[in-house]
Amino acid sequence: MYTLYYSPGACSLATQVVLNELGQAVKIIDKNQVDNFSAINPAANVPVLLDGNKTLIEGAAILLHILDKHQSPMLPANGESRQKAIQDIMFANATVHPAYSKLFFVGRNITDENAKLTGFNAAAATINGLWAIVESELQSNPFLGGSSPSAADILLAVYSRWGTFFPVDITFGEKTTTMLNAVQAMPSFTKAVNAEAVASAK
Repeated sequence: MYTLYYSPGACSLATQVVLNELGQAVKIIDKNQVDNFSAINPAANVPVLLDGNKTLIEGAAILLHILDKHQSPMLPANGESRQKAIQDIMFANATVHPAYSKLFFVGRNITDENAKLTGFNAAAATINGLWAIVESELQSNPFLGGSSPSAADILLAVYSRWGTFFPVDITFGEKTTTMLNAVQAMPSFTKAVNAEAVASAK
């Protein structure tokens, strides 16, 4: 069984969803209920995944590890389709995620209301530009992964929920909205959301 350290609603949710899709048992632990979490991950970030005696950090690296280990169609073994899957994961994790992180940074660190609103709007403009790229990518297939959801689609579905925390207008295209709704309706996704709610309430 894997052990996953998470924060409610954070990007660690995607790791749990993928593990569910792979049929892997996972014990989840809220990092906020752990004394000295930085001893587990000095950066104090989630996700952190324990795989036997290995402690794995960084969301994209964790996804690549478990998808390779369990040989999922979400990460083809070789060829252009594998490269595309990795590229999509990195786009989600290294481009879309940091764009949303700017909203959290502004909310936590800027006190002047006018400056805060300017910061929120600037971040939202960047995010909307990235969702426009996703919409373009979905013109020929319902998911970035083709006919079925990929790890990148799952990551994006998690990130898409974060805009509701801020006074910004995040715009999703029609095909993107369909994709996000489909991913969030997956049993593996709802199972992960419910597991977080139960674990965090303890």
